[in-house]
Amino acid sequence: MTYLQSFSLEGKVALVTGSSKGIGAAIAQIFAAAGAKVVISSRKQDQLDALAATFAEEGLTVYPIAANVGNPEDNQQLVEKTVAQLGPVDILVNNAASNPYFGPLENTSDGAYEKIMSVNLKAPFDLAKLVLPGMLEKKSGSIINISSVEGISPDSFLGMYGVSKAALIALTKSMAREWASKGVRANVICPGLIKTKFSQALWSNDPLLTQMMHHVPMGRIGTVEEIAGLALFLASEASSYCTGGVFTADGGYTI
Repeated sequence: MTYLQSFSLEGKVALVTGSSKGIGAAIAQIFAAAGAKVVISSRKQDQLDALAATFAEEGLTVYPIAANVGNPEDNQQLVEKTVAQLGPVDILVNNAASNPYFGPLENTSDGAYEKIMSVNLKAPFDLAKLVLPGMLEKKSGSIINISSVEGISPDSFLGMYGVSKAALIALTKSMAREWASKGVRANVICPGLIKTKFSQALWSNDPLLTQMMHHVPMGRIGTVEEIAGLALFLASEASSYCTGGVFTADGGYTI
């Protein structure tokens, strides 16, 4: 195998949540380009179908399956449909996230807390458990959880979101510790400020953005493609000795 071949995902089945746009869509695109059979998933089927059509124009095939990862029944059906259509999942990317509240930690409502934890922490755990049997049978698999620099260095007014992302880092390390001997790897990516719709409230506020950039040595916002390239590395054999890793892509924010 050549160095470039080690980045190939030919013959692999990948499931990417939160992939109708932003980071998830970019990861799905690069996975499909690398040869994987990719299931894209988010809550709205029409958005997934539109993205699949866009990818088809580029010669890439993806398989759109709608699911609300905050609903355990949806997660069960998502994995069952994936396996029935394409076979056992080789690569799971838990990218779907929720942050319904921006403000002081002490004002976080019970509803906001439940939604954040359900989508950002419980869903990745549930989906990992659902795909694990197929990975164990093959003695091979890669789980990639998308956390955030908020899970490493929390900012004000994003408190519970940061807590959920810190917990996701810990969950990833536990997965890696327990499943490494069985051939299943688990790693976590912690993006900094990336230009997506999810983070628009931050990068569209010029005074706030200027303040934030003072703490980013590279002095700029990241792109979804820069996260997708890291995800490809972690999904492929190029990272075969990596598990339990916490990979930041933040322009130096957490230095």
